[in-house]
Amino acid sequence: MQTPKDSAAARAPFGTVLAPTMAVARFQNGQWQPAEMRPTGAIELHPAAHVLHYASTCFEGFKAYRWADGSINLFRVDRHIERMRQSARSLILPEPDAKQLAEMIHATVRVNHESVPEAPGALYLRPVLFGTSPNIGAAGTPSEEALLVVLASPVWDYFGLKPLRIFVDDAHARSATLMGSVKTGGNYAAALGPTLEARRRYQSDQVLFAPGGEVQETGAANFVLIRKGKLLTRKLDSAILHGVTRDSLLTLAKSEGYEVEERAIDVREMLDWVRDGEAALSGTAAVLAGVGVLIHKGEEHRVGNGEVGEITKTLRAALVAMQRGETPDRFGWSTPVVRP
Repeated sequence: MQTPKDSAAARAPFGTVLAPTMAVARFQNGQWQPAEMRPTGAIELHPAAHVLHYASTCFEGFKAYRWADGSINLFRVDRHIERMRQSARSLILPEPDAKQLAEMIHATVRVNHESVPEAPGALYLRPVLFGTSPNIGAAGTPSEEALLVVLASPVWDYFGLKPLRIFVDDAHARSATLMGSVKTGGNYAAALGPTLEARRRYQSDQVLFAPGGEVQETGAANFVLIRKGKLLTRKLDSAILHGVTRDSLLTLAKSEGYEVEERAIDVREMLDWVRDGEAALSGTAAVLAGVGVLIHKGEEHRVGNGEVGEITKTLRAALVAMQRGETPDRFGWSTPVVRP
């Protein structure tokens, strides 16, 4: 793993560079202990830890941006903290205290402020929570102990502005129905096999899961359909992740006069839409990444002209400008951590 001091770290692949300091808090004896700052590195974990056997883990991902005035600002951190607390409740993990987690995040940004890149880069924050009780017989009981760690990573674009190739898998779901809205590692592990197989067979970038022909999301991002004055995406339920970037995009689009519709979408409607419309993936890492080709049952369906759509580019630019402080924060989404 690289660190920011490595000469090769500039523009390294997303998530491969870690900032030098992390925040750590432990849940023991029924309560959260005070957090501490440590050098980013290995942690001691018992081989019988609950997380290793029963997948009791969840995480979040969001960014801090260095603005032109020298300040460093977190984007929608409150929403991410609440989603992590909801994930913990769903997994019967000790629920992080919102105030303590916010303080850990702020402290991680402040102590690693030199690792925050200038635009178009950002500092990606990754809080992770996992069960540590050493009990291999605890399949039917929750972990009584846990560790909460906040990591930071200087990052750049995940997909960039290239048009993506997306394989449409209408046979499999991304996750178990009740776990889709939980940001847990098992969902990503479940999507990895189909994604790698589609990449091998079709040179695709991601898989869009559409079990029974009903469009859900990809392994790592929500999916949206876009055309002039209109944005369509799947309605929220327990089967898909309640994306914060998705919510930001819909809120922004509504404020710009778009008709935003959230409902079930089937594959046939999607393929008809993209003949003259646009499609994109939304997520913290991807922001808004345009789709150029959808591959369904071995046939390639070009999205619009096969390039990243102009409306997608416009919406992406508007969202990025707000994240970077280049336009007014109309929705109160940015939280200053380091002031100029």
